Parts: sequence; structure tokens; C-alpha cells
Amino acid sequence: MVRKKLFLFTAVGALAVGLLIGCSSGESNSNGVREIKVAFDQGLNPIAYIDDKGNPTGYEIEAMKLVDQELKDYKFKYVGTTSDDLLIGVEQGKFQVGVKNAFFTEERTKKFLYPKEFLGLSSTGLVVKKENKEVNTLEEFAKKGLSLAPIAANSAQYTLIENYNTKHPDNKVKLKAGDTFSLDIVQWVNEERVDGGVMIEGPFNEQVTNPKGAYHNLKNDIFYNEFTVIQTWPLFNKKEQAFAEAYDKAIKKVKEEGKLRELSKKFYSRDLFEVQDQSQKKS
Repeated sequence: MVRKKLFLFTAVGALAVGLLIGCSSGESNSNGVREIKVAFDQGLNPIAYIDDKGNPTGYEIEAMKLVDQELKDYKFKYVGTTSDDLLIGVEQGKFQVGVKNAFFTEERTKKFLYPKEFLGLSSTGLVVKKENKEVNTLEEFAKKGLSLAPIAANSAQYTLIENYNTKHPDNKVKLKAGDTFSLDIVQWVNEERVDGGVMIEGPFNEQVTNPKGAYHNLKNDIFYNEFTVIQTWPLFNKKEQAFAEAYDKAIKKVKEEGKLRELSKKFYSRDLFEVQDQSQKKS
């Protein structure tokens, strides 16, 4: 009797573990359609957020919905969360993929699988006070000897400035490593703790340009000067090679049909793909 009970306990335990693994890796229904959990940083309006009706939306969400439409063997379920939880969850397999306006970094390739095709583009610029509103390149910022808000050392923005400094050893930006991703750039610049900071356009517009923004009262004092557009990528769990390849085929088709350009116009009020095209022609 004891052996039977022990066997039953072991079998039930093994089944439970199997169910947990199945849930974390995505389940398939009776039609063979696999559910994919897409995590998104819900604090990134207009990139990824939850609208007034409680629905996930934003450029990267709508782009992934277009991918989902192309993939008949997959069904996406969107899970709003924080940036840190997304990174941990995707790495551990709680989510199969995550979107968070992520740039490409070599460091992240150790933990995540990057597809071949990028998802979107992000306008990146310098946030400065009125007296420096004409400073719209890293070269000018460095030449004036302006101080830059600290940037988390493991962030893509840090790598961006670091790469610039490597290419311009005689005109470096004063780069300091910070210990957080959530530094309040606008506040730091307004309080003159630093002369400027690196920020992406979407959150800046949401905080300053938007009449309902927390810093809309500073719209005549704080300026955003774009200096580049950077490709953004979905981050896949390392074991999702087949899914990543399916994504690549789908997003390539969506791009060729011009649908991502339309999403860019809708959420960013301009075609960032055109900005990228112009930049590549100049280089």
C-alpha cells in the first residue's frame, strides 16, 4: 500500500511539473494552434500601452498583431507588465517573446534570441533646456562640454554613446553609468542637475508635448532634438528558434506591404522608415 501511494504521489508530481513546463512554453489547442504569450512594457505610450478601453495597443503591439495574422499555427496573447519583469520572464520562458522598444546589444544576445528582421524604429534624441535648443547632434553636445544624465550601463543608449565616443576620441560625450533604467530625464534637465539627457521621442511627447503630460508646463523650456533613429527588436526566449523564424517570414511580408510605415504614421505621426532611408542615403 505504501508503495502504491508513493508511486501515485510521484506520478502526480511528474504530471504537475509537465503541465507547468507546457504552460511556460506555450500550449497548443485541439486544432494544433500554439498560444504565444507576448509580454509588453505597458508604460511606453505610444510604443506599447493599454488604451482607455483596457486593450493593449501601440506601434509594437499592432505590429505584432499583423504578424499574428500571418501565422496560422500561432495565436498571440498579450500580457502587460514592466520592463524588468518582461526581461526576466522571457529569459525564463514565462513569455515566449517580449516587446519593449528594445535595441540590439551584444550583451543581450547572451540571454535572448534576436530574429533576423527588426520590428520597428525608434527616434532617439537629446533632451535639453532652452539655452541649448540648437544642440541637435552628439558632436555639438560634446564640443560644448555639456553634461549628460547617467545612463544604465547595460542599456542600448549607453552603448550608443559609448560607440560614438569610440569613433570620436577627440570629442567625447561625458558618459556616466547609472544604476537604473527609469531615470527622470526631463526632471534632471529642468532642475539643471545635468545639461541634457538621451531619451526616445514617444515618452518625451507623452510627458511634455501631450497637454495631459506630467511636464506639459515645461513645453517652452525643455526641448527634444532627434539625432538618430534606431531599429527596435522583439526579444525571443532562447528556445524559440522555430517561432522566431516564423516571425521573420511574417514581418518581412508585412514590411513589404508597407503596413509598418502606416503604423509609424499612426502612432508616431511620421514615417520613421523614411527617416531611416534618408539617413542611409547620407551615409
